[in-house]
Amino acid sequence: MTEHPTSYERPQPGVDPAEARGALLRSPQPQAQPQATSQPQAQPRPSGTTALPAQARAGETPSGPGTSTSKEHSVNGPEHAQPTSAEPDPHRPRPTPEGIPPQPGAEQERAVGAQERRSGRGLPPGRPMPMRRDGDRLRFVGAATRRIARGIDLDEIVMGLCRATVPTFSDAILVYLRDPLPVGDERPVGPVVLRLRRTDRIPEERDTEGGFLPVPVPEPDPADIGLAALTAELCEVRPGGALNEVLRGVRPVFADSPAARAALPELLGEGNESLVPGAQHAILAPLRGRRRVIGAALFIRRPERLAFEADDLLVAAQLATHSALGIDKAVLYGREAYIADELQRTMLPENLPTATGVRLASRYLPAAETARVGGDWYDAIPLPGSRVALVVGDVMGHSMTSAAIMGQLRTTAQTLAGLDLPPQEVLHHLDEQAQRLGSDRMATCLYAVYDPVSHRITIANAGHPPPVLLHLGGRAEVLRVPAGAPIGVGGVDFEAVELDAPAGATLLLYTDGLVESRLRDVWTGIEQLREKLAATAQLTGPDHPPPLEALCDEVLDMLGPGDRDDDIALLAARFDGIAPSDVAYWFLEPEDAAPGRARRLARRALARWGLEELSDSVELLVSEVVTNAVRYASRPVTLRLLRTDVLRCEVGDDVPQLPRLRQARATDEGGRGLYLVNRLARRWGATRLSTGKVVWFELNR
Repeated sequence: MTEHPTSYERPQPGVDPAEARGALLRSPQPQAQPQATSQPQAQPRPSGTTALPAQARAGETPSGPGTSTSKEHSVNGPEHAQPTSAEPDPHRPRPTPEGIPPQPGAEQERAVGAQERRSGRGLPPGRPMPMRRDGDRLRFVGAATRRIARGIDLDEIVMGLCRATVPTFSDAILVYLRDPLPVGDERPVGPVVLRLRRTDRIPEERDTEGGFLPVPVPEPDPADIGLAALTAELCEVRPGGALNEVLRGVRPVFADSPAARAALPELLGEGNESLVPGAQHAILAPLRGRRRVIGAALFIRRPERLAFEADDLLVAAQLATHSALGIDKAVLYGREAYIADELQRTMLPENLPTATGVRLASRYLPAAETARVGGDWYDAIPLPGSRVALVVGDVMGHSMTSAAIMGQLRTTAQTLAGLDLPPQEVLHHLDEQAQRLGSDRMATCLYAVYDPVSHRITIANAGHPPPVLLHLGGRAEVLRVPAGAPIGVGGVDFEAVELDAPAGATLLLYTDGLVESRLRDVWTGIEQLREKLAATAQLTGPDHPPPLEALCDEVLDMLGPGDRDDDIALLAARFDGIAPSDVAYWFLEPEDAAPGRARRLARRALARWGLEELSDSVELLVSEVVTNAVRYASRPVTLRLLRTDVLRCEVGDDVPQLPRLRQARATDEGGRGLYLVNRLARRWGATRLSTGKVVWFELNR
């Protein structure tokens, strides 16, 4: 169904009854009535028989109020006129729908209204013609529900309800929804509050021919039905109140019924109920979802238009039911999208760490907008000695289950990295963890450790695509690393390989969603990735590597329209390294003279670097940390100073117990070393290694 918001032209016969322009027909001009001719009196029907529509004999022209006598009348007549069928007897009472009490005077008003609908008299010029038959209502309900069902989110469904009913079914509509909307089976706490979500009405501006023109922002009109005056956007449904009883009744009611008259002041606000026309010109319909009422809709017709009939209550009930069920599904879909976003936010690192000697950038793309998180992950974990661990993994599938397994494997990898295990040992323990999670929990992973001091990188692979190294001169190289078996297979040994990581080079870790799709195999995609990196590096010249963030964007641009079959995780690392002149390294024997020697070595290194102003603080802290190390160590203690954007000092020993900060008592002779480190250092920490531990601290330069 196509919308025409700015056109109210005259439709042709057979237009959709839910179209806005199909309902805004101008009333037909009065035609000269032919002289009445005598008609044979109808014979009484036998009892128990059913009246059949009158059929025209051959050569005769059918006559009656429901037939068309001219071509002009068939074009300008009512919207849903059907010339081939006769109008039912207007004086025969129409059965009242089940469950709806008959209204006083409904039979007489229905007979008069039927005559007005057939003749077009009694309607002001330019008003939409009402629906004439039950078939019209069925077609309208079918078209309106299709329009409502097209919406996915909450606003689309509410707008679809408003656009489908105004002006075909009503002149105005007010839609109230609970605030907040309940989700699923959760039980709301506190009072039930309704918020005015949306209003819609027929614009009032006319053109020169007597029709209606769309007005983007209608101006208040004294003759309007008063939508602008309805300022009560929030209303609290009081337990046991009139509005609560109407909503619990589920069925729509006329606004002039006793229950609705008592509920409207509570819904619209005190004093605003008088703006709603009486005499069955308004319908109050509860919006009931799967388990509870989630709002209400108020359908309003202008006083000069024909009032609603009893059958219109069924139409309002259908519209309210379809809208409420759609709103329920939209709320559930929104909750699922929220859960997916939260999974993506918590399972993946929010920010990459700032590591010494390396710059990092990352990207993550889900397989589709409806699957916002999957089994792909990346991570960068700082390690002792200014090293950093680079991890990229891919769990089979891209569902919520894959995301949950990915979160467990990522947490396990972080824990294993904190133990400073070799890369192949990390993959071995990840394989054991995957087997504990289930027999079909499989994943690929690549784990690399970069050392900026030695300019080396150690890589272990578990069935993952190989990384690509972009050198400073613009040459892109696919690194040869052992493929290994995926995590979760079990009983497989993993191998590690150590490679050069020159300064200025860029290492690119990725998942198979970047290089594999229905249109190409994985090795073709890897070759295209290598060519893309080389072409991007040529743009900045041989002496300047491309910017890291721009490089990630260029890599993702290689994806075509049909290449998004899987999630994509991308981690790029630019190796800056630490120059040998900025590193000082010593071995100290575990003896009483070691702290004094450590102070002298640190003072000489600071003088060589031009950092004499830090000598007092560094000597004091180095002395305290080395003293604690040599007290329990049985092997030589290591002392290393690193000059980067900060001054970092690392002291290693063979004792696995980590020191703890404690508050020394006034009578204690020791126990204040770490207290001084905590007060004077920029930050400090202790890391357990496979061969002992490292205690480090940093000072601002």
